[in-house]
Amino acid sequence: EYKCAPFMISDKIAQAVSTRLAPPILSQIISFIYINISIMKHIALLTTLLLSASLQAVEKPYDYVFFENSLMKGDYFYSQAKYTSPSWIKNARHHLPVAGSVAFTPGNSLELTYVSAPGGDWYSEIQYCPVRGNDFFREPSTLSLQVQLRETMSAAALPNIAIRYADSTYTQYLNLRNYLKDTRPGVWYSVSIPLKDFGLNAVNDTNIKKLAAVALRPGAADGNEYTIYLDDIELLPASLPSVSTLNAPVLQEAKAYERHIDIKWVPQSKEDIKYYRIYRSFDGITYQPVAVRRPWMNRYTDFLGEVGKKAYYKVTVVDYALNESNDSQTVSATTYPMTDEQLLDMVQEANFRYYWEGAEPNSGLARENIPGRNDMIATGASGFGIMAIVAGIERGFITREEGVQRFLKITSFLEKADKFHGAVSHFIDGTTGKTVAFFGPKDNGGDLVETSFLFQGLLTARQYFNQENDKEKQIRKSIDNLWKNVEWSWYKQFKDSPYLYWHWSPDQAWVINHKLIGWNETMITYMLAIMGPKYGISPEMYYSGWASQEEYAQEYRADWGRVEDGKMYTNGNTYYGENLKVGVSNGGPLFFIHYSYLGLDPHKFTDKYTNYFENNQKMAKINQRYCIENQGGYVGYGEDCWGLTASDFAWNYQAQEPMPHRDNGTMAPTGALASFPYTPDASMKALRNYYRNHGSFLWGEYGFRDAFNLTVNWVSPLFMGLNQAPVTVMIENYRTNLLWNLFMSHPDVQKGIQKIQSIK
Repeated sequence: EYKCAPFMISDKIAQAVSTRLAPPILSQIISFIYINISIMKHIALLTTLLLSASLQAVEKPYDYVFFENSLMKGDYFYSQAKYTSPSWIKNARHHLPVAGSVAFTPGNSLELTYVSAPGGDWYSEIQYCPVRGNDFFREPSTLSLQVQLRETMSAAALPNIAIRYADSTYTQYLNLRNYLKDTRPGVWYSVSIPLKDFGLNAVNDTNIKKLAAVALRPGAADGNEYTIYLDDIELLPASLPSVSTLNAPVLQEAKAYERHIDIKWVPQSKEDIKYYRIYRSFDGITYQPVAVRRPWMNRYTDFLGEVGKKAYYKVTVVDYALNESNDSQTVSATTYPMTDEQLLDMVQEANFRYYWEGAEPNSGLARENIPGRNDMIATGASGFGIMAIVAGIERGFITREEGVQRFLKITSFLEKADKFHGAVSHFIDGTTGKTVAFFGPKDNGGDLVETSFLFQGLLTARQYFNQENDKEKQIRKSIDNLWKNVEWSWYKQFKDSPYLYWHWSPDQAWVINHKLIGWNETMITYMLAIMGPKYGISPEMYYSGWASQEEYAQEYRADWGRVEDGKMYTNGNTYYGENLKVGVSNGGPLFFIHYSYLGLDPHKFTDKYTNYFENNQKMAKINQRYCIENQGGYVGYGEDCWGLTASDFAWNYQAQEPMPHRDNGTMAPTGALASFPYTPDASMKALRNYYRNHGSFLWGEYGFRDAFNLTVNWVSPLFMGLNQAPVTVMIENYRTNLLWNLFMSHPDVQKGIQKIQSIK
């Protein structure tokens, strides 16, 4: 915003001279200069924008995959199967079955068992699973799939195949028999269908997501039952790259826990690698392929589900031509019983890995989700991750020196990254430090809420790195400089505003125009704004903004809560036996009691209305009791499966709440596990249940996957930056108060809390 200041000054001078001081001829000359200055200004702005765009990293492309493996047994959520008699197609709840014993890419495939009869019909489709941030793809020219026939059948009885568009129209159907030249049973065949045969041309990142599903319909109606297996359904380039030399992976470790074993290998950077293939043996002699991992993951979590089970592992590399390297060396480990304390260590370390091994490498900060955009960091998730790394140092997951080196990288990056009156944007390109308008062109500037999440972590780290050596002094100096230059007061929008505003854009100003009003996750924003050492706001804004009781604030709360309860900020109603003093509805999603309190100790903050540890604890108990009653009859809900909050879901990101109209059966492990300080016994029950009973699909390389829904047999493929860290951090706060003590020890934090609590 400052680069154009000289042109702005020149504009004003030219206008003043040309209109009031100059004779006509001079006025014409100066007008000419003014016009050219104006042109220069716009050229400069355009050049800046183009340069900024050119500096954005080129994201590594993903493959557009309709099916590779199902994380869950039973029926496959992203499929559809229906029929009219006398035809038939095997299905479970109108989804295709998962075949666990047959696979081209281990460990499963999809089963298509059908009868095509005269007078009947059947239909099936395998849908593209949208993954948040998977926006860049290899430019495809073929639909590729692996096909295996279970029994001998005529080619004419093979299905017809098409691609369904997102608007529910279809390409033309093609006869699969024209692309499958061999029909011997029990053999996997690679089928490659040119997209032009479907009538598709120029498929790229701008239109590829319009291709919503691969559709199948009957071929010849001969009345017989057939079964075919489908695997690796994806869009690929016509020419598949192969690597001249495939090197066997180097395994680094096999580490056992109670019911799973983690193996890790040295990552290979060749972009033509399609995946790593993992082999397992229980006798050390006979190995079977059990899984694949895409190149961005150099770990595999093998959930065996048993205690005292020994397993041996080898790993290979496979390229896009399906060439395979030699085997790696062998590693082995044996699962063993674990105490609750050991389980807590295990969960904290796995979630910590998201921010350590899974970080964007140039900045050292957190990606939005994995898998997702490789080069884009999320600033709020990074703030949470900073605290997770501090906990990781204290737990011995990494050394202090390793942590110091990471924080030198983080602070150096943040000092150079885009700022908007000291605030950072929601998303930043980790390779350039430039803003990424991931949520659209209006989201191209300062995000005050994400900034507050980031600084909650930075101030915590600033207090942790307290040693008198040059490196830790530099970390403190950098954080102090970043902290003092956040212009919190700028985000009032105008001088007498009772509210802070969420966003500011350098070219569109307050276009989003979103006032920050509690009760929600933004308490920490007001707290830090009041604590700001140079550009802080008055402590009265805690009550005029965050806890406002103006008519606008009342309408705001009633609108998003869809109830009158809590519209005054105060509540006072009793839900499931708990009297809730503050909060909209009956408390809302649980991230409201997590995000602002990773560093801010709710025990030590009481305002006019309540103590926030007590209030947050009530919200957690209400949430659990709602799930125990389970009004919606959702599968799995109970005293050990609870914690409705914001998470990934099948088609988008959404917030679940303990209200029937805000609950669809989706559970996020972070809900209960980040509530450990409030409900330790209930949270421990949830941890044991999620790991021991659902770990086969829910537990992964970075801890628990983001969310699951047993009612519809769905689990998220993602690990989410905003949800992984609160588990590590809040478990640590429950065990030692570490992050609370650090954040609360900062002098500006202490002064800010005193200011708020002095208001009567």
